Amino acid sequence: MAGVGIGLAVGLAAAPVAKADQAAYTPVTTDMLNNAGSNDGWLMFNHDYSGQDYSQLNQINTSNVGTLTTAWTTPKIDIPDAFEGVPVVNGNYMFVTTAKDHVIAYNATTGQKLWEYVYKLPQAAFKTLCCDTNNRGVALYGNMVIFGTLDNHVVALDAATGDVKWNVSLAEPGVGYSITEAPLIVNGKVIIGSGGGEYGARGFIVGLDAETGKMDWKFYSTPAEDQPGGNTWPKGAYKTGGGSPWMTGTYDPSTDTLFWGIGNPGPWLATMRPGSNLYTDSVVALDPNTGKLKWYYQYTPNDTWDYDGVNTPVLTNLTYKGKDYKALISPSRNGYIYAIDRTNGKLIYAEPFVHDTSITGIKDGVTQTSQALRPALGKTITTCPSFLGGKNWWPIAVDPQTHMAYVPTLHACMSMKGVPVTYAAGLPYLGETFQMLPDPTDPNHLGSFQAIDLDTGKQVWQHQTKDVWDAGALSTAGGLVFSGTPDGKLHAFDAKTGKELWSSPPLGSAILADPVAYSVNGTEYVAVWTSYGGVWPMWAGKLADSLKNTPRFGQLHVFKLGS
Repeated sequence: MAGVGIGLAVGLAAAPVAKADQAAYTPVTTDMLNNAGSNDGWLMFNHDYSGQDYSQLNQINTSNVGTLTTAWTTPKIDIPDAFEGVPVVNGNYMFVTTAKDHVIAYNATTGQKLWEYVYKLPQAAFKTLCCDTNNRGVALYGNMVIFGTLDNHVVALDAATGDVKWNVSLAEPGVGYSITEAPLIVNGKVIIGSGGGEYGARGFIVGLDAETGKMDWKFYSTPAEDQPGGNTWPKGAYKTGGGSPWMTGTYDPSTDTLFWGIGNPGPWLATMRPGSNLYTDSVVALDPNTGKLKWYYQYTPNDTWDYDGVNTPVLTNLTYKGKDYKALISPSRNGYIYAIDRTNGKLIYAEPFVHDTSITGIKDGVTQTSQALRPALGKTITTCPSFLGGKNWWPIAVDPQTHMAYVPTLHACMSMKGVPVTYAAGLPYLGETFQMLPDPTDPNHLGSFQAIDLDTGKQVWQHQTKDVWDAGALSTAGGLVFSGTPDGKLHAFDAKTGKELWSSPPLGSAILADPVAYSVNGTEYVAVWTSYGGVWPMWAGKLADSLKNTPRFGQLHVFKLGS
């Protein structure tokens, strides 16, 4: 437990008392979280439990967005990795995380730094990272700011001072596990999942007591032989089966149900693990009080292309073929957007949103895959989409006014070949080599930002880009949808028509993160991180060459209306 002591010592040393002109911190209650959609702040990763990344604020709207100007920016933060977190705002307090697990509190209107906590990471934590040193944000509860770390700790800080209140370890570093997602607070519990599917680490989600950090329950995403779903694995394979739930989930208070996406199975090469391999590449519905499974839906059975199912399960109501549904939607890595009845896990519809050859269709609610396009030992295939997916982790936004989903999209394909692999703790567990390729149907556009009709799953409008589009989306009651591009520009579109109404000047680096909106004292702000790193430069090969000179540092940019 040496890491606990180290973290505590660093936290105390790095947490000065909040500035005298900062208002007292307002504790975050369960009632506030249940009603986060109407709060002027941004109280959790996806704004509220629905995961819609929709703000009810409308001061910034289609008629005036063209006057947006910089309200404040942070100094450049000299960490050359991906900043993929969202600012979380409660009143006039903003909390952000950086790459390598720093947590910073700012005055949300001026950018004045209130405190900074620097978590001391052991070298072992960097050994088994799939996709950079990112940390996607914090959760708020009571007087605490709670976050996960790359070495698998969950830490609670005092919101006003940054002092450590508790620090618990969920897994040893260096053997495959890591945590990069923001926690979700539900019913006084901290819900968080593990990363590490590329290392054969058996995925899990835990519920911790928010007051103490004590573990109340643990759900393994790959079931043992004597558990429901265990017969979908060869004997013993679940122990190294991956299935990392590495992105923040959502929650339905009306049914007290937690929804969480589960990642790819291990090894990547599916011939080594015949069966559907539950609950990998799935969304699972859990009781947040016990971790008990209610139902599941699997997007890609026996996945062999790294089509993680971790993309946020976004809660919305829709009408499909004349019938009303309480649904969840998810544009999956496998290139299909799924609408699922969130009361029972039954498929409503699934429609392709990119050029897709791996998935051949849906039969009786089950995704069908191409047997010819499955790699095997000595067999090379070419298929679409790539292992980075038709959409990677980047959050979508849903606008209840337009009834559309706004989807950052990647248009790329890949070749894959099966190679021998043996599991060893702390080493990659893939069994495949790969190369990213342009999509032959449109090799000049790697990215797009598209609007999809929730009632049909069909595209309404689209913006195409030469380079990848790998930033999240924000929609607002002002009739706007925001997202950023790798050239460092934040864009605002008319949510109905897709017309671009404003873009920022280049902000100095790329935009990989999700914008947020919040209001303090009657003034609405939009904030977003700039940085470069993450999955694209690490895994895209030559397709990322055009961005190789992108400056690497983190900086937060906050905008408001000009005069």
